[in-house]
Amino acid sequence: MADAREVPLPPVAPPPALTEPGDADFRLMVDAVGDYAIFLLDPGGVIRSWNTGARRIKGYAAHEVIGRHFSLFYPTEQLERGWPEHELKVARETGRFEDEGWRLRKDGTRFWANVIITRLIGPDGQFRGFSKITRDLTERRRQEDQLRMSEERFRLLMEGVKDYAIFMLDPSGHVVSWNAGARRFKGYEAHEIIGQHFSTFYPPDAQATGWPNEELQIARRDGRFQDEGWRVRKDGSRFWASVVITALHDETGMLRGFAKVTRDLTEQRRVRSLEDEGRRISTFLAMLGHELRNPLAPISNALALMAREKLESRTLRLAQETIARQLKQMVRLVDDLLDIGRITSGKIRLEAKPVDLNEVVAEAIEATQPAAEDKSHQLQVESDDTALWVIGDRARLIQVLSNLVGNAIKFTPARGHVQVRAARDGDKAVLTVRDNGPGIASRDIERIFNLFEQGEQDVARLQGGLGLGLSLVQQLVSLHGGDVAAYSRGVPGDGSEFVVRLPLSAPPAIVERQRADGTQLDGRPMVLVVDDNRDSAHTMAELMEVLGCRASVRHDGPTALNAIKQLAPDLVLLDIGLPGLSGLEVAERVRAEVANPPPLIAVTGYGQERDRQLSFDAGFFAHLTKPVDADQLEDLLRRLLDRR
Repeated sequence: MADAREVPLPPVAPPPALTEPGDADFRLMVDAVGDYAIFLLDPGGVIRSWNTGARRIKGYAAHEVIGRHFSLFYPTEQLERGWPEHELKVARETGRFEDEGWRLRKDGTRFWANVIITRLIGPDGQFRGFSKITRDLTERRRQEDQLRMSEERFRLLMEGVKDYAIFMLDPSGHVVSWNAGARRFKGYEAHEIIGQHFSTFYPPDAQATGWPNEELQIARRDGRFQDEGWRVRKDGSRFWASVVITALHDETGMLRGFAKVTRDLTEQRRVRSLEDEGRRISTFLAMLGHELRNPLAPISNALALMAREKLESRTLRLAQETIARQLKQMVRLVDDLLDIGRITSGKIRLEAKPVDLNEVVAEAIEATQPAAEDKSHQLQVESDDTALWVIGDRARLIQVLSNLVGNAIKFTPARGHVQVRAARDGDKAVLTVRDNGPGIASRDIERIFNLFEQGEQDVARLQGGLGLGLSLVQQLVSLHGGDVAAYSRGVPGDGSEFVVRLPLSAPPAIVERQRADGTQLDGRPMVLVVDDNRDSAHTMAELMEVLGCRASVRHDGPTALNAIKQLAPDLVLLDIGLPGLSGLEVAERVRAEVANPPPLIAVTGYGQERDRQLSFDAGFFAHLTKPVDADQLEDLLRRLLDRR
């Protein structure tokens, strides 16, 4: 097809002369318009006139464009599909054509144009050509594109978010939009829920009370509503939701609807519940430990007194030994309970000092040897030829190994075999405890380290226990940066094996060792014993007398404070939970009211780290937890009283 610009034009009669003043004014007005390109085309599309707006918008001067075909303003892609001819055809047939699209300036740049082509009929009824009015809408187009892109980005954002259900409600609460997060949380596809009332997501009891509509009323009144509560999925299951409803108003202030953002917090709520339960358990364990320690304290004191007497009766010696063994077991159970509570609440603190695991093995074996002898076990120990240094808490590592060896002894039948080995494996120190007992069933091996878990036992529960030891072992080993594992085929006689792996450290430059000499205290210093448990107070006072002290006893806070002022004791063993004034209050009063106060030692059933800190803050020199170890107390008394 020949280019329209090359087609010979039919002769066109010149327009009639503009003789009326109105016509001249009209031509002057058109020519002066700068915001619109206004020009005439002959019936074939050739430009016959050119105004100021055309010159400004398209860049051509009049002499450069008059006589040329108007298609020179069109991009190539529109020329290829014959769009200029199409515009003229429609305008000639219908009288008018309007369009928006890209057009070209003289310099080749594009602008977005609004075009109106109007058919012109002369006074004689003959078709004379076309008027063409073009407006540059590039800026408007740019703003619209930006708005469209912003809306598209917002749409993509809303539809793409999967961690939040984000949807719109109309003013009456019916769903009008739905995103991917809403689909994931609530289970509905968009076509299933759009148009439905949002109360569909609420449990029947909430619907019955009219709570969904109440939420909308609050959001309408306050602009925003926030809540947490149960919501219902499509399948009827419930989830715990955090909900924010925001009222949306237009520029006139009219309510247009609500934006509703919902987040599934079911897992977070479960974690919070577990944390709350953990705190309750820790509090319970701490209180249980305190209550158990109180009766254990006088028993321990009485045993310490008996140990310093020569018992002629075999029956009494047997009774004393039995009580001592069972007391040690009770103390171990209470300590395990409190240790579990401290670890789960993050309050346990470990010393970080160089420790030789060979010495840990020796002390753990010394502690468990009597139990092995009672059952005629063969206790075999293999230690590394060189020191196995790790950084850790010596007492806690002894506790770990003692628990493992104690378990092996407890669960292995009489005349069994228990092997303990300390070795080096690359950069790890390895402690292994193996026995030839009944082993651990495969169904139990995965959960054996869980709190309060035990392997299957017979109805008589011959081994007993609370299921704390292995959980405590695992947590203490973990706090030391190591790991522990259990291995067993569950075959009786094949036994089980527990392996503890700890990171090795460099040997320390100097290792200092100290040992108490065990000699009796010199002189007769005065010790004031304050405890509302009379058995505990009097047995402790008797122990002080045996250790060479003079002892005086008080049972409440006010009388203890008076005794400190009047008797001027050399040392005070002070319980915390006292009537009248607590031990902490007594300590604070002593510090404020006594010129030369004696050292105060807290002797209490409260053994948590926070309790210790409160004691030190109140002015106590030391914090001992009931039942007090007599040797530890004797050493502490010697150091304090000798200094005083």
